[in-house]
Amino acid sequence: MLELPETLRGELKEPLGEIYTAPDALLAAVDEHADTTATTDASSPPARLLTVGDVVTATLADAGRQPDIAVVDGRTERKPVDPAVEATLADLAGRRLSVTNPPATLSEPLLTTLREAATSAERPVTISVDGEEDLVALPAILASPDGASVVYGQPGEGMVHVPVRSAVRTTARELLAEFDGDTDAALSMLE
Repeated sequence: MLELPETLRGELKEPLGEIYTAPDALLAAVDEHADTTATTDASSPPARLLTVGDVVTATLADAGRQPDIAVVDGRTERKPVDPAVEATLADLAGRRLSVTNPPATLSEPLLTTLREAATSAERPVTISVDGEEDLVALPAILASPDGASVVYGQPGEGMVHVPVRSAVRTTARELLAEFDGDTDAALSMLE
């Protein structure tokens, strides 16, 4: 298990990508990024949209795009989500996986489940976290192929779009390497 050190908390409040408030504009950016990095292997298309957070996931689903992989925990800003968000999440199609992940950590079961979802051809997948999913954007970036987009919430500001490419993967790897715990094992699990 990886634990977030106090020294890294401030740095993780900085968004890793552009912030959007309009779901249509964000989804257009997701599609543009996927189109510019499209591969020719259509036998097992990779996950292109991964969301971290209940409100972000529900917002994009309500805008007509269910994420390929969604990671939710039933909470937003440490409070239970409102009934409308809960209803949207309950209506998501696809496979559902559950995992436990204590606050301010990235547990081995969470990392394993995320990697399994990212490499499986079976989609969509919703990963329900018992605990907290706030840090999942970093491993999601590492588990995603070039051309994918990771979207997470920025409290009070909107949705952060992280186009997955080599440079942002390096940033995510460097940040995770600063966590307490067996970072080498966690990184090898994701890459």
